[in-house]
Amino acid sequence: MVKNEKGFTLIEMLIVLLVISVLLLITIPNITKHHSNIQAKGCEGLKNTVQAQSTAYQIEQKAVPTIEDLKTEKYIEESPVCPNGTELIIDGDGKVAEKTEE
Repeated sequence: MVKNEKGFTLIEMLIVLLVISVLLLITIPNITKHHSNIQAKGCEGLKNTVQAQSTAYQIEQKAVPTIEDLKTEKYIEESPVCPNGTELIIDGDGKVAEKTEE
């Protein structure tokens, strides 16, 4: 009788684990190094989105909105908070900016 065994040997499995480990060792430090840059880009994207909604409100309502106005009128669902934890505000000119601690 001929045995037809299919599967991986222990050596093959160890080689695969070694390759995966090396890839993780290369990738994880690279991601953590760029963490602040990723957060800044996320905040910039959120500011652009809220600015677009603010502009739409200004066109339709003929007034400069506040964050509460945008939430009440369903232009945004919740108060915008950047990935780094700072809140966004709308100044008197209708420009969106990050809230600074005073």
